[in-house]
Amino acid sequence: MILDDDLRLSILEKSGIFSNRLSISEPKVLMSSKEVLEMPKEITVGRRTTAYKYYGVSYMQHNLIFINVKKIPDEKALDDTIAHELVHLRFPYLSHGRRFNKLVRQVLKGKTFPPYQKRKR
Repeated sequence: MILDDDLRLSILEKSGIFSNRLSISEPKVLMSSKEVLEMPKEITVGRRTTAYKYYGVSYMQHNLIFINVKKIPDEKALDDTIAHELVHLRFPYLSHGRRFNKLVRQVLKGKTFPPYQKRKR
C-alpha cells in the first residue's frame, strides 16, 4: 500500500475505534520506517532497525505502535495488523496463540472490553 493522506487518516480512525473497543488510550501511530528512526532511541529500543521486516510492532512501554504500510498488501491485512498491535497493548501478558488470535478477531467483529483491572487477592 502507498501511504497518502487518506490512508494515514483511515489508519488513525481505525486505531481510535479499535482503542475504544479495547478500553485503552489511543496510541501514537508511526507509519514509516523513517518515523521509527526519528523517534528517540530509548523509545524504540529493541525493534528500531528491524521494524521494517514486520507488518507492525508495538512499543508497549510508550503507548506507541508502528504500522508498516509499505509491507501490508490490502485493507483486510491493514485492519488485522492494527487490531493485532492494539491487542498487544491491552493484553501485554499474552503471547501469540489461539487466545490472542481470538481476541484480535473479536476486536475486528466489534466486541468491546472493559477497562483493565488488576485482580483482587
